[in-house]
Amino acid sequence: MAGNHLVLVISALLVLFSLAFASVSAKGYVPTPTVEKKVDVLVEGMVYCQSCKYLGSWSLSEAKPISSAKVSVVCKNGKDQISYYKAFSTNENGYLYAQLEGFKMNSIWEHPLQSCHVRLVSSPLENCSLMSNINNGMYGAPLRSEKKKLVGSNYEAAIYAAGPLAFHPTDCLPEGHY
Repeated sequence: MAGNHLVLVISALLVLFSLAFASVSAKGYVPTPTVEKKVDVLVEGMVYCQSCKYLGSWSLSEAKPISSAKVSVVCKNGKDQISYYKAFSTNENGYLYAQLEGFKMNSIWEHPLQSCHVRLVSSPLENCSLMSNINNGMYGAPLRSEKKKLVGSNYEAAIYAAGPLAFHPTDCLPEGHY
């Protein structure tokens, strides 16, 4: 008799187990996929209109920020070929915040600090539209690491700085000229 009870208990457990397995299968149990962490590269900086008083120098004393100034970020690969290019505009305070969407590193030589530069493109101000080479803005300002990062659960961004960069006025009169 005890043997029959044991068989019944085992049979009942097998039926329950198979029902539980069938309900999990019927619901389409799918294991949770691992979420890949997104890593971005960001570049920040400022663009100014240099004061006529300091024309010919790298001084930005009395300079005014330029809203909607255009700059480009150019990155080259280890073979000196352009691997990334995009133009960005400054905000209403002359601040550049450029997310390098699609930037990829294939080797250590393509790290943003070695491979990317920021260049002046255009100023929306007619009276301040000539490029200056302050911080190498005409030929490519190198990026600087200021050890700034944004970190989230599935997101990380390294923030680099460039510049400040400046245009200068088109109609500066020599000092003492009236």
